[in-house]
Amino acid sequence: MIVRFLLFFLLSCLFACSEDEPVVKVDMSRVESVAPPGTTEAITYAYLPQYSHSVSFERHRRLLEYLRHKTGLSLRQIFPNTFAEHIKMVERGEIDISFTNPFVYISLARLGSEAFARIVEADTGADFQGQVIVRADNPAINRLEDCRGKRLIAVDPNSAGGYLYPMGLFYDHGITRQDFHEVSFATGSGGRQEAVVLAVYAGAYDVGTIRKGTLDVVRDKIDLDQIRVLAESRPYPGWVYSARKGFDPVARDKIAKAMLGLQISNHDHAKILSAAGMIDIIPARDEDFRPIRDLISRLHLNENAQ
Repeated sequence: MIVRFLLFFLLSCLFACSEDEPVVKVDMSRVESVAPPGTTEAITYAYLPQYSHSVSFERHRRLLEYLRHKTGLSLRQIFPNTFAEHIKMVERGEIDISFTNPFVYISLARLGSEAFARIVEADTGADFQGQVIVRADNPAINRLEDCRGKRLIAVDPNSAGGYLYPMGLFYDHGITRQDFHEVSFATGSGGRQEAVVLAVYAGAYDVGTIRKGTLDVVRDKIDLDQIRVLAESRPYPGWVYSARKGFDPVARDKIAKAMLGLQISNHDHAKILSAAGMIDIIPARDEDFRPIRDLISRLHLNENAQ
């Protein structure tokens, strides 16, 4: 066996080299460092974890592919587990481009982030709403005032549609947080909108607050006939793209230009926008979110609510 191996090795060397091939001299005294594959820096892009990470990935995968192709920039989607973690990661410079609700944007703006675009949705336009849900067969709750003394579950203290907007609606009906028997927030990494619906569906809580559109996401998980939308908030400015403090303005402008160039009338663009739950992306300025700041002030909420 050893003899056969040595014979094979010698034949391989003979066929690998020939007298016609030029000799390449290697100067080992000159060494240059080369970055290993996979370590190239990329612009980080994060979608606030209102839904599960798999939903977030599928919604934005095509958009990131488009942005890479259109701008020539390297972008990588990352997945914070909670709203608070998302804010902390922006503060530490670990998220360059954020796609968040406007309530979280207010916190990011305090850290120096700058809004540059916001989305238009098919059913609500450039604004969106929160919803108050209950079980359809709950005879004790037929109007907002019936929610006093009940157990309420919300998405997150930093959720706009899933907390802030419905609380504004309750406030307009003379109901404050102290009027509930209990106010809890969904736990776990991502998927918190879905968790609120499931908690109400299971009867663990009497009342839930979610952003409008969430029920469509859980349509294949539960019997939606068992859920009743008790009320909806007024529309407020919708989801926003912002760049963290210190992010390269040239790269930001390239990304913004590519986003604003998406047209729903273009077949390929329509697939990108539809997957992300949008029909258009429009320019945004910090001033667009004054109604959010007014609501925060009216509810006496700290802008960095956790």
